[in-house]
Amino acid sequence: MLEGDEDAVSLLQEKEMDNLAGPVVLSSPAQLVAPLLVARGTLSITTTEIYFEVDEDDPAFKRVDSKVLAYTEGLHGKWMFSEIRAVFSRRYLLQNTAMEVFMANRTSVMFNFPDQATVKKVVYSLPRVGVGTSYGLPQARRISLATPRQLFKSSNMTQRWQRREISNFEYLMFLNTISGRTYNDLNQYPVFPWVLTNYDSEEMNLTLPGNFRDLSKPVGALNPKRAAFYAERYETWEDDQTPPCHYNSHYSTAASTLHWLVRIEPFTTFLLSANNNKFDHPDQTFSAIARSWRNCQRDTRDVKELIPEFYYLPEMFVNSNDYHLGMREGGTMVCDVDLPAWAKKPEDLVRINRMALESEFVSCQLHQWIDLIFGYKQRGPEAVRALNVFHYLTYEGSVKLDSITDPLLREATEAQIQSIGQTPSQLLIEPHPPRSSAMHLSPLMFKDQMQQDVIMVLKFPSNSPVTHIAANTLPHLTIPAVVTVTCSRVFAVNRWHNNVGLRGAPGYSLEQAYHLPIEMDSLVANNTGSNKRQITDLVDQSIQITTHCFVVTADNRYILVCGFWDKSFRVYSSETGKLTQIVFGHWDVVTCLARSESYIGGDCYIVSGSRDATLLLWYWSGRHHIIGDNPNNSDYPAPRAVLTGHDQEVVCVSVCAELGLVISGAKEGPCLVHTITGDLLRALEGTDYYQCPRLISVSSEGHCIIYYERGHFCNFSINGKLLAQMEVNDSTRAILLSSDGHNLATGGDNGVVEVWQACDFKPLYVYPGCDAGIRAMDLSHDQRTLITGMASGSIVAFNIDFNRWHHEHQNRY
Repeated sequence: MLEGDEDAVSLLQEKEMDNLAGPVVLSSPAQLVAPLLVARGTLSITTTEIYFEVDEDDPAFKRVDSKVLAYTEGLHGKWMFSEIRAVFSRRYLLQNTAMEVFMANRTSVMFNFPDQATVKKVVYSLPRVGVGTSYGLPQARRISLATPRQLFKSSNMTQRWQRREISNFEYLMFLNTISGRTYNDLNQYPVFPWVLTNYDSEEMNLTLPGNFRDLSKPVGALNPKRAAFYAERYETWEDDQTPPCHYNSHYSTAASTLHWLVRIEPFTTFLLSANNNKFDHPDQTFSAIARSWRNCQRDTRDVKELIPEFYYLPEMFVNSNDYHLGMREGGTMVCDVDLPAWAKKPEDLVRINRMALESEFVSCQLHQWIDLIFGYKQRGPEAVRALNVFHYLTYEGSVKLDSITDPLLREATEAQIQSIGQTPSQLLIEPHPPRSSAMHLSPLMFKDQMQQDVIMVLKFPSNSPVTHIAANTLPHLTIPAVVTVTCSRVFAVNRWHNNVGLRGAPGYSLEQAYHLPIEMDSLVANNTGSNKRQITDLVDQSIQITTHCFVVTADNRYILVCGFWDKSFRVYSSETGKLTQIVFGHWDVVTCLARSESYIGGDCYIVSGSRDATLLLWYWSGRHHIIGDNPNNSDYPAPRAVLTGHDQEVVCVSVCAELGLVISGAKEGPCLVHTITGDLLRALEGTDYYQCPRLISVSSEGHCIIYYERGHFCNFSINGKLLAQMEVNDSTRAILLSSDGHNLATGGDNGVVEVWQACDFKPLYVYPGCDAGIRAMDLSHDQRTLITGMASGSIVAFNIDFNRWHHEHQNRY
């Protein structure tokens, strides 16, 4: 199925992409599937857009609560083909008749169709994006139509997880996504495991096995007494009408999802709407983590697992809207969720939960939980042995709704599926392989031999400060390199030699020069082709050249430069030094540039900030190597969005495609958070000393580190909460976060690289000082080499190993 030739049939030739709206290619009755509402209507597809028009005369639609409608996107929806990033086949009410489309702005929309044949027709009328670029699968329509099991088998994610290239959290999100779990259907909400069992002690020790749950058993079988009760229920089953099961409730239902998320919108509205405008009885409301854990160990009706938010969303534990959730029988009011003693604030709970999820104890047994939820113990004799059998209507294939001719019986069956919970699609029918041990993968992490801090120093012929560094060192690039740009706008493409495995190996000596990771650009070293390496176009005289004036594309082939007097920013080829594009759009000089992480194919977002107090979001086409999608119109590309809200010159900006956010700072005032569609979400307000932002770094986990003038740092959550602040005795010029967002490296005029724990700015390490100030920094792709650009015109490469500061490493090795 997944081999076959690339889609022969295509209703969408690329040349047609430029037609506007155009004639309707396909039209079908459909249902928009949203969290608390399934709306009948008509889906129409042209050559460039999807339209959905709800049937407002449908009696069911007329009964829908207006408050729920306010939270439902897409009832009169239009989605551009150019914004579609992934298309998945989905199930709705256990039938394979639905489809989910993921958009560039990080939203998704789900539709249910009359039958599977319609799904196929619709997929063949949409762009050929497959299931996106994240899972190592070709972007083909047959991939969008593949079964969850085929997607699992063909993807490279399991190998990447085993090799520890992706985290446990990312791998569980992948399994949830391909098995049909979705945020658009509360009955198929993503499932995550409970991993900790100790919610009482003052301190949480993540090195004690006793604090961790046994992941080889379902929640219902963790307590031996209760397990015996369920086993007996199964063995003494008497109902001839329905197959036997251990549990009459499920580990994931619409009700349990709303139970966990009752304190935050839109879920509060959804719960009230589903519950005759009343909250649950206060004794039944989610009110304490320890109590919820106890209940799902003791209560025979409660076998709930968790949802992903437990691992990333501290806001769910806070009653910030002051809902009256009532009084428990003991006389205590239900307000915020009571946290375990080891978590002083919700952020601690989420952070420690996440540390536990990524710990060795969980890594080495997570495959057993996957077997229960997504794998071979999900059904059949293995499920019986594992005490893992649920009501038959929770399983795919248990009922064909179309064969039920009696409309009342069909309605009753649908209602039962809606309330009883749904088991994910089964992804594999043999045991899931375990994760490789950390020890096995990076033995150096566990040896005490401390490698030398400094690997090498490279001095360029000119003394001009190195103000920008981009280490695009991935081995698959045509030229893995460390690109440097100096204050006098001379750039160098310095080849990267990927020899990290050799460092610290026996017999390895620094004299073997060819082992050094960075080789100076020969054109710069010999001063021969300096015309190919000098950007001569005049920069506006009032501009200070900083690291923000440059962006290097992910393939090292183009350098974007701003600060020109004509209010443009420009694109240069790093091979020839030639100007390839001039981009206009601002009303004043462009003062800073940033790029997002790249998609496969090299596409990414570029943001430009200006003295005109606005920012423009642009799209870089990796295929055409230009700003904009259209090579025929590269002279006047249009920005994707205009971001307003500052009242002074913009001086720093960061853009994260993963989160769909842009964070920017002006000369004075709060930093602003915009979506990539241009909506202003919030301001990040620092205290008095924190008024002049200069550097911004955002992790994909949604933590935002901001450096302000005169040594002040803040860490904000993406929802605007100030999590930590500190003051340093240095004028910091460069900051960066490790790829997991846990560690922060900083460098500045003092010439010292320091490493901090990002969540609370706890100091972790200070490198030996250099003889000049640091102006720029970047990390190699494997996070093992930190390269700094110096005010003296050299670059220094440092050995770095973030694992050294990891709590498990500290405790164990």
